[in-house]
Amino acid sequence: MRHFFAYLGERCWVLLLAGLCAGVFALVLALYDLPVEAVGYASLLCGTLLALWGVVDWARWRRRTALLESLRGEVHLLLGYLPESRGLQETLYQELLRELLEDRRTAVSEADRRQREALDYYTLWIHQIKTPIAAMGLLLEDTDRDRELRAELFRVEQYAQLALSYLRLGSESTDYVIREVAVADVVRQAARKYAQLFIRGRVSLEVEEMDLRALTDEKWLQLVVEQALSNAVKYAPGGHVRVYAREGDWLIIEDDGVGIAPEDLPRIFEKGFTGGNGRLEKRSTGIGLHLCREICRRLGHTITAVSEPGRGTRITIGLARTRLEVE
Repeated sequence: MRHFFAYLGERCWVLLLAGLCAGVFALVLALYDLPVEAVGYASLLCGTLLALWGVVDWARWRRRTALLESLRGEVHLLLGYLPESRGLQETLYQELLRELLEDRRTAVSEADRRQREALDYYTLWIHQIKTPIAAMGLLLEDTDRDRELRAELFRVEQYAQLALSYLRLGSESTDYVIREVAVADVVRQAARKYAQLFIRGRVSLEVEEMDLRALTDEKWLQLVVEQALSNAVKYAPGGHVRVYAREGDWLIIEDDGVGIAPEDLPRIFEKGFTGGNGRLEKRSTGIGLHLCREICRRLGHTITAVSEPGRGTRITIGLARTRLEVE
């Protein structure tokens, strides 16, 4: 019905013109004092011809409209499937559309090229900076300098690795290797990696026995666990961190640290959001938890947080994968 009224709106001038012609026709016949039956018969013939034309024109209009509607959202197919133009104006409109589409393709191609160049540069930069970081770590092992410098060097390396992971996650291709993984092994690897920070922060770590296996990517899942442990160490100095599994493919990482304010909790997974604790810490980037959420989303997992100020935070990772999202 919507299409029919739209059609009438476009063809209203034809109906008005037909009515005007019929009026002129009737007036001329009346001036010549012809019988009324002649006027009615002529009007009936004109009306019949007009109705036949309307049926044919409606069918053609409906086909063209259906074709144009089917092309919506398929801009890359548009030029080859446009209906044949009827008249000079439609030809000009289609030429303008072709020019606009060509300009759009050029702009998109240029934007993609710049993005690829930027991605290649930052990826190369991060790989290059990891070399002097590793060298400094080896040099520090041969000296008696305190642990503070080694801890800060470790943070620099982790920030570089986080940036690299962020770039890889946003790239056109991914390196997912989906297989069944023992979650306990992933947790132990992450715990060993952050052992020095736990010692430095005087944070005790309790990893319970777990017989949890998940269909996931081991490297990306470990990154999620590492970020959760990193936050726990950062915001629970002198406290306790517990890692355990729960039936239903749930991995839980909880601490008894400072907790998260209720007004900040709904936004902690947003990109760039640091919250009150992050502003006090002055080293939070607001990228870690956002990256965790994106990784879990793409692997078909879930991640949620429950917290209370002064009583700690509990991060729950749901590992029951339903689908793998590859963009």
